[in-house]
Amino acid sequence: MAPFFENFIVCGIGPEIRTLDEKKGFHGMSLRYLPSLLDQFPPLNHSVYHQPPPQLPMCVLPAGVEFYSSGFDSSDSSTYPRSYPIVLTEGDGSKIYVGCIAFRDLVDEDIVEAYRIPTNSYADKCICLVSRFPSFHVLRSALEEIFALCFSPRGSCKPLWDVIAFLVSKVPLPTPGKDRVLFAIENCLLSVDAAPKDGLPHADITFQPLVQCLDVDNLIKLFTSVLLERRILLRSNKYSLLTLVSEAICHLIYPFRWQHVYIPLLFFSGVDYIDAPTPYMMGLHSGVDTTGLSMDGVVIVDLEHNRITTSEEIPPIPEPEFIFLRDEIMNLLYPNVVVIDEVNSGLLKYPDQYRGHSGKPWGEEHNLQLRLIFLKFFASILSGYRNFVENTATHVFNTQAFLKKRSRSTNQPPDPMITQFLDSQGFLDYLERGLGSEENNNNLLDKLQDAIGSGQKPLSILLPSHSEPEIITISDPGNVISGSGARYTYNRFPSNVRTEEQEEKWKQILAAASGAPDLSRKLSLDPGESPSPMERAAEREIMVLDIKVKLQGLWVRLLKLGGTDDPLSSFEYGTIIALIESDAEGIGGSGFVECIREHINTGWNCQLSDEQFIAVKELLKTAITHAASRNDMTTIRDALEVSAEMYKKDVNNVSDYIQRHLLSISVWEDLRFWEGYSEYLMEQSSNKSSNYATLVMTQLITVASHLAGLGLPDTDAWSIIEAIAERNNIGYKQYIQLRGHLCHIHQLQVGYWGISTLKAQPSLSHGLQSPHSQDTTNDIQPTEASGRSWVQSMFSRDTTSRTNSFSRMRKWTAEGGTSAANENGTQKQDLSNAGQKKIQTNVRILRSHSGAITALHCVTRREVWDLVGDREDAGFFISGSTDCLVKIWDPSSRGSELRATLKGHTGPVRAISSDRAKVVSGSDDQSILVWDKQTLQLLEELRGHNAQISCTHMLSGERVLTSAHDGTVKMWDVRTNACVATVGQCSGAVLCMEYDDSTGILAAAGRDTLANIWDIRAGKQMHKLSGHTKWIRSIRMVGDTVITGSDDWTARMWSVSRGTCDAVLACHAGPVQCVEYSALDKGIITGSIDGLLRFWENTEGGIRSVKNVTIHNAAILSINAGEHWLGIGAADNSMSLFHRPQERLGGFSGGGSKVGGSGWQLYRTPQKSAAVVRCVASDLERKRICSGGRNGLLRLWDATINI
Repeated sequence: MAPFFENFIVCGIGPEIRTLDEKKGFHGMSLRYLPSLLDQFPPLNHSVYHQPPPQLPMCVLPAGVEFYSSGFDSSDSSTYPRSYPIVLTEGDGSKIYVGCIAFRDLVDEDIVEAYRIPTNSYADKCICLVSRFPSFHVLRSALEEIFALCFSPRGSCKPLWDVIAFLVSKVPLPTPGKDRVLFAIENCLLSVDAAPKDGLPHADITFQPLVQCLDVDNLIKLFTSVLLERRILLRSNKYSLLTLVSEAICHLIYPFRWQHVYIPLLFFSGVDYIDAPTPYMMGLHSGVDTTGLSMDGVVIVDLEHNRITTSEEIPPIPEPEFIFLRDEIMNLLYPNVVVIDEVNSGLLKYPDQYRGHSGKPWGEEHNLQLRLIFLKFFASILSGYRNFVENTATHVFNTQAFLKKRSRSTNQPPDPMITQFLDSQGFLDYLERGLGSEENNNNLLDKLQDAIGSGQKPLSILLPSHSEPEIITISDPGNVISGSGARYTYNRFPSNVRTEEQEEKWKQILAAASGAPDLSRKLSLDPGESPSPMERAAEREIMVLDIKVKLQGLWVRLLKLGGTDDPLSSFEYGTIIALIESDAEGIGGSGFVECIREHINTGWNCQLSDEQFIAVKELLKTAITHAASRNDMTTIRDALEVSAEMYKKDVNNVSDYIQRHLLSISVWEDLRFWEGYSEYLMEQSSNKSSNYATLVMTQLITVASHLAGLGLPDTDAWSIIEAIAERNNIGYKQYIQLRGHLCHIHQLQVGYWGISTLKAQPSLSHGLQSPHSQDTTNDIQPTEASGRSWVQSMFSRDTTSRTNSFSRMRKWTAEGGTSAANENGTQKQDLSNAGQKKIQTNVRILRSHSGAITALHCVTRREVWDLVGDREDAGFFISGSTDCLVKIWDPSSRGSELRATLKGHTGPVRAISSDRAKVVSGSDDQSILVWDKQTLQLLEELRGHNAQISCTHMLSGERVLTSAHDGTVKMWDVRTNACVATVGQCSGAVLCMEYDDSTGILAAAGRDTLANIWDIRAGKQMHKLSGHTKWIRSIRMVGDTVITGSDDWTARMWSVSRGTCDAVLACHAGPVQCVEYSALDKGIITGSIDGLLRFWENTEGGIRSVKNVTIHNAAILSINAGEHWLGIGAADNSMSLFHRPQERLGGFSGGGSKVGGSGWQLYRTPQKSAAVVRCVASDLERKRICSGGRNGLLRLWDATINI
């Protein structure tokens, strides 16, 4: 099979540098230079693949190559990489389709040295994928994946050019109407669909840009100009728009073809081509000046301003067809507006194909309808044309006879537009290809005319194919990551391996260039003489010293300016700005910050006047911005520290520090900077003999002070602090102290200055990284108090409760962090209140544990059912606690619910499961204990994990599955007290696990952010599902579907058989703690720390959130869905029970209101009591929900009792 991709090309600045006007050498960074072909695959001497056209570098970088002093800057959109397609036409009329990504990349050191270009300079570079198949989407997706592999911190599992070689050499072109090719680039799965044999030509573009840029009248005017083969010049400031509009208009003239010069994206230096006298269609960037050119007769289409101008008249389309064409397009674009009068008059004459378009986003259906509208136009304007085609080899068309026949039918003289069109090269080409002959049966124009003549619908000519395409999967064995886990990362796009001949030629060119005189500097050297490396180093040291001396003098003079002087307009300020901005190596910026630091070390009090404050603030902003563009973390760090010391006094004599005014700089949002700064503080600490935890806390308090001083939003600042703290493994008490310190500073800052207006609070959207805690459940144990404790409020997004609880922080601090509430006292108060008046209640408090509840399990009917029927223990709850005990509770025995206490663990119990005869529990003591349900005797102690147990699962046949924080999943045989096998191994702690006993499929996930799928029966791993960026907290597997919830604020739906992500559910404002699958309606339910319960349904546009439930105010901990009932538990001790309406509900009739998606209605919710809940379990058959709190109490709600 022929290859889908022909070449991979890299274009940019090569060893031979020339300006656009062909001047050799480097002439400064203000000029643009000719691009060169730097690398390609396959190589030049390859005989199988077509070689790229020689003009390709100029076409993919039409503006030439520009040099820059900085690379990518997230705060500057002009530095962003750009992705755009281009189309080239060869001499035989065939087209070449190229996907491009242009970006700033570091200039090679040997080129910098040879041409004496400033170090750390960047230049435009473009990577391209070339294909003969018009699939723009695949070209762009594949290219973006290669670009991401190169510049992502994670890197690729094999060298980048090996990935490229596989892509170009192994992916085949699918057979039209038969095949679909699937291939992967690292973890991204892509597909290539072949064009159908019959039907409209393949168009992998959207026509939306065309109809968005031009109104209906201008669209028809452009269409007419193309049909009449005028000279057409498209103008826009976006490369992609020029190509997409050009391609779209060429598809709209089907079955005719554009026969003339076709350059959708004209390179800037080829602007003189516009004066060509022959017809052409070109696209030119709107920034190129054309004032000196003769534009007579050129149809200029301004896509930015919806304007078409020309000095020649364009004959209009004849009236009947024009009205038809305009109305049809209006019906497609504005169906509600077009038929508004018809609705009022009761006519409602909607064409069938336009029903339902109102309110729908533009999609493939719109593309098809637009193409059919223009095809119907041709069917109308060329009605009966086949009767005038002579049945000869040349298919001569009798134009005069056709025009006479049309004049008689319309009672109008021959129309100029039709006359010119019938004489065009496009119409003659149509006849020469034989499309108008009777021998050709695949002509859609003829089929459409026949369908209209017989009263059929136009869509009948496009009957869909009922045969499924054959899937061809192309696998790359090199994608399997080796056991060493080696990854390939790059700081620039790598060069391909050169042959010896290429390397020698490269060196010769650079050697010749290094001997040429350097026009960018004035050196006292003889012509052709270049300085040695030692001479260059000496020159640089002299230059650095000279700049620093100048900066010191300018800084001192700036501070001595009088009160009547304006520092912003002073010579000193302007010179310092020039030194900072013009220095590509950053000497000016770092030198300026160093001057300030030295001045502070001499005893300066750091107080500035109002005018000086403004000037110094702007200078620091400039220095930090330029340092960030060079990745100069040292200068940014020093500037951060000096900004926290310099201040002015406001009208209330309060110090206003410069640091507060630097929030608009994006580097403060980069976690990597703060991690580096924290490591720097640790290295510089003078008290390294101190306790490690104390040392870390001291440095984190410093970081927190800077974050608050900058005015970073509280949630974002805490995210950074928590990430650094987690890396240093500090305890939960230190977490609480840090959170309190950050909140205290933030409250003082906001209380006086208000919320900063320099930077808006980041909005929540799909794909954003979570600023929330990665683990707020396992590490933080806030103390009980009336209502929420202040610690829980500090972690909440509810600013009201956070402010109210803040007043309690001082008391906690004064007491050294001890609990403000006595647990025993609380229990006594509960007992006394209960004894005052005995009433029937639907909520019971179960007391027996002396520590926080850490595990809770409900014994379901499915677990204990046998041939006799239900066992008596169906509906029992089993709890585990930090008191190392496991307790069994019988809710049916009111007043004496505790049935048994199981002792044996020496650490907190984290996981519980059971079957008909046994109870299994896992603990922090790394053991799994198995008890007999009837005798309550300890049967087995299973040991083999090297960390705390996270999950247990009873299997049929006396087997147990367990997972732990050591990353392993083990299977045990209870009868032999032995580990049968380690069935799964993850690279991080396993936090959740699911197993399907009917298929033998195991799914486990956790801190490595991967969802791992194993086939236990086959003894192999099926997939590593990657996509989440933070810990996976919950997992649910039903049939072929796996659902995961993560700390990255998203849930994902995966296919087990395909190993692909089918949907990303991203609407929560916090980590997703639990997920559930509703089998009856195939819906998904997610719960998050944000307190929201979201219902998701599979609609035509994909899976979307159809309803949010806001009755809970804290993290959702548990979701349990049955066929007709849904139980919810939250961290604030609130519970809720939903039901799905049906004809009979077994005697229970809840008059709840509908609040959920998929028909779920709120059945009942109990009154909430003050407690911090750690775990929740539900018994949907008996309408019971049980929660376990940090205070050791179980709260059992029986929803069948209506109070």
